[in-house]
Amino acid sequence: MPALRTHGFSTDSEWRTRRERIGRGGAGEFGAEAEVFDSETLGSSEAVRNFFGAAYDGVTRYAELLRDQGELRGLIGPREVPRIWERHILNSAAVAQYLPATGAVADIGSGAGLPGIVIAVMRPDLEVLLVEPMERRTTWLSEVAGELGLTNVQVKRGRAEEYHDAFEVDAVTSRAVAPLSKLARMSLPLVRVGGELVILKGRNVAQEIEPARKVLRKYGAAEPEILEGLTVEGVESTTILRARRSK
Repeated sequence: MPALRTHGFSTDSEWRTRRERIGRGGAGEFGAEAEVFDSETLGSSEAVRNFFGAAYDGVTRYAELLRDQGELRGLIGPREVPRIWERHILNSAAVAQYLPATGAVADIGSGAGLPGIVIAVMRPDLEVLLVEPMERRTTWLSEVAGELGLTNVQVKRGRAEEYHDAFEVDAVTSRAVAPLSKLARMSLPLVRVGGELVILKGRNVAQEIEPARKVLRKYGAAEPEILEGLTVEGVESTTILRARRSK
């Protein structure tokens, strides 16, 4: 199976430094108390601008597309529209710091492009494969990638299982797709040896590990880590599970 590669640079320390600069639990880079945001001001706040840096304009355009077309095209529910930045954009952005410095990442069940499109904007050093079975969603993903000029994105229509033996990547990610046992079965065959499963999960993800151990062992996954994905002060952190494939 060919391993996909792309050129890039290490950004893990960059994102951590940026997060520390913005401030955590009090005074930040500008010596002021942490701001309190609502759904109308969060996306345009200085904290969010600083967090995304050069990626801000692209992420903002994506948020606008999702706000304007997401409900109409069945990508997000009506209640999610006012909460796009907190519930979707920043939630997805939290995983970027835990992805590899270079190489390829597959977003399984990409849907509206969460987290895949956000990752592609933030990490132009990575090749991002958006795997999605529904035609109307792959149409949307292709349109968004074109609108944002994301030359590092490939849209692949189909279920993850259909691509087993077709390609390998350095990391597989996903958001709200399936329980860990099922997700590991879908995803780990796509991860090269030495690569990682890096997925966004709910607060109770620890309870999913034991039922998934048989599948994790089958594909040579190491003991999973549960990580905290921080973005900006005042926004709830994202729970991330990471497991390295050792064989």
